[in-house]
Formats: sequence, C-alpha cells, structure tokens
Amino acid sequence: MSSSISAVRAQRPALLIAGILLIAASLRAPITALGPLLDLVRDSFALNASQAGLLTTLPLLAFAIVSPVAASIAHRHGLERTLFGALALLICGIVLRSAGTVSALYVGTCLIGGAIAIANVLLPSLLKRDFPQQVARLTACYALAMIAAAGAMSAVAVPLEHALRAGWQTALATVALLPLAAAITWLPQLRTRTLPGSMPSTGTQRVSVWRSLLAWQVAAYLGLTCFIHFAAIAWLASILHDLGYSTARAGTLHGWMQLAGAVPALLMVPLLQRMPDQRWLAFASPALSACALVGLMMLPGWAALWVFAFGMGMGSALILSLAFVGLRAGTQKVAASLSGMAQCIGYLMAAVGPTFVGSLQESAGNWTAPLAACAALCIVMCMLGMSVGRAVHIGR
Repeated sequence: MSSSISAVRAQRPALLIAGILLIAASLRAPITALGPLLDLVRDSFALNASQAGLLTTLPLLAFAIVSPVAASIAHRHGLERTLFGALALLICGIVLRSAGTVSALYVGTCLIGGAIAIANVLLPSLLKRDFPQQVARLTACYALAMIAAAGAMSAVAVPLEHALRAGWQTALATVALLPLAAAITWLPQLRTRTLPGSMPSTGTQRVSVWRSLLAWQVAAYLGLTCFIHFAAIAWLASILHDLGYSTARAGTLHGWMQLAGAVPALLMVPLLQRMPDQRWLAFASPALSACALVGLMMLPGWAALWVFAFGMGMGSALILSLAFVGLRAGTQKVAASLSGMAQCIGYLMAAVGPTFVGSLQESAGNWTAPLAACAALCIVMCMLGMSVGRAVHIGR
C-alpha cells in the first residue's frame, strides 16, 4: 500500500506541496486576525481584560491538549482523512466564532485551536513520509507560508472590517477562505489516502518518545521558543510604550518584529539543505534574540534594530524547532509521535509565557526583570541547541 501511494504521489508532487503550503497558511491566520479586532469584540460583548485574554489562551491550551492524540487519530483514520477533517473543523470553528454570541465566540475559538493542533502535529509526519530527503527545505517553506499568511491577515483585518461595513464578525469570518482553499486543494489526496492502520513503519519495535532524552530536548527547544515568542507578542507593545514610544509607533514595531520572523524562512532553505548538522544555527538563533533583548534594555532608542533582530532570532528558532521534529525522527511514525509530544509541551509553555511575564513585571514594577528572564532563557536555548542540533535520530 505504501509503495503504491508513493508512486501515485510522485506523479503529482506539485499538487501535494501546494496542499501542504495552503494548510500551513491556515494554521496561524485564524488566531492573528483576531488581535487587531479584539477591541471591537470586547466592546460588542462588554468583555473585561481577563475574558478577552482567554481568546488568546484558549487556542494555546487546545494545542497542548489535542496535540498528543493527533497521531493516534491519524493512525486510525489515515493522514489524508485526518488533515481534511482538521480543515473542515477549522472552517466550522471560524464560522462559529463569528456567529454573534459569547458562547459561540469561545466554543469556536476552542474548535479553531483543536483543528490547528491536529494539522500542526501531522504536517511534519507527512513531510517525513512523502519527502524524506527534503524535510528541512519544505519545513522552511511551510513555515514561511504560515508566517506570511498570519502577518497578512493581521494587517488587513481592520481595513477589511472598514471596507465590508458589516461588523467585525464578517471580517473575522473571511479568514475561513484560507482553510476552504486548502480543503479544496487537498481533495485529490483523499483518493490515495493512507488506509486506517496502514501508516508505514520501518520496523516493528514501538519507540516511546517520552522516554527519549533527545525527544525531550526537541520539546524543550520548541517550548522555550514558544514561551519567549508568545510573551513578546503579548507584551512587546506595552514594553515599547513604557519605554517612551507612542502607541502607534509601538504597534508599528510590533508588526516589524513579526515581519522579521519571516526573513529567516528564506535564508534557512539553502542552509538546511546543505547542513546535516544544525548545531551552530540552533545556537546562533537564540543568541541573536538574547543580544536583542539586552540591547533593548541598554539602548532602547535603537528599538527598531533590536526588535527586528529579536524577530529574526525567534523566527529562525521556530523554523528550526519545527524542522527538528522531522530531522531527529528516524521514521514517519516517530515523527508523528515526536510532533505531538513537542507541541503539547511547547504550547503549554506558550500559554504560560504571557501570564508569567506579566506577573513578573507587576512584581518588579518595571520591564527589566522580564526582559532579563527571557534573555536568560535564550541562553538556555543556546546550550540546548548544541545538543539537539546534532545529526542523530530517535528510533533508528
């Protein structure tokens, strides 16, 4: 079965890659599109800050809860069917979130998080199975698609709301066009789907990633990346405002950071193709972010430089974190299990990050302590990178 699937896929790799990239483009935009419209959502339902904060936390918690079971669902129903089901669930969640009631808002947000979690876990496994020699390159490509779509939706959300003149609900619902396009493109893959229970394996021995030190290192690298990255997304504008920047300028620099995160995706493609050992990249990426955080504390007048450097460092660390799932896994089954484990831990840490940093700021009365703490975590990532970047594999 696996050989016939591979033969059919080999005849249309472009269609398969297009489907993968469209799925990837659907994995962050439904979340980032909410941010610019959040004030309108709060006004519509009279939400306080904590209630509004749940709209950011709930998808991350859903990622953590659903990620460990995604591989089991795919093993039962097949990768193709499961990914298509995740896209359908994502569309339903986006539409429900815009239905106009508080309960629909929260339930739809949870469905969005669960759907994205499934696709997050299974894409590295799919790449490992169908493109084993191109895992690093395609991971960088789908990370670029994910970051670019997220940034684009964040940028157009408010102008779209003004242009449509139909309220934030309609503007927020338009993001469903991305997973809809992905689902339509993915339909041909269902004709050559992996049948339940037939996902290929190179051996009969069952490998528990939860008992592997290397797997924990991969999970820790992703977890620290998510912790720092989502804390920055939540608080960077406030940090810059307290440093003396206007609200508008702080918002612009916040977007500047997200734009910088897309740059490494372009640079990583040739680098990862030529480098079986990624230790220096895994070290240099968080090191750049650490330098940027220290620079922001010491020379805040150069914030544009530090914010861009931080975005590049965290963007490349995120790409590496995703690539390590496929690069360190010895088989496609291990890749699915490792992806579930790493993303469970990673997004649990991501959910904690903004709250922890906010609490630290309240305790210290300034942003120096939170910035120093995040810089210290970047140094921990540097040390982890020297281990997780080695060309070794789990389950081989």
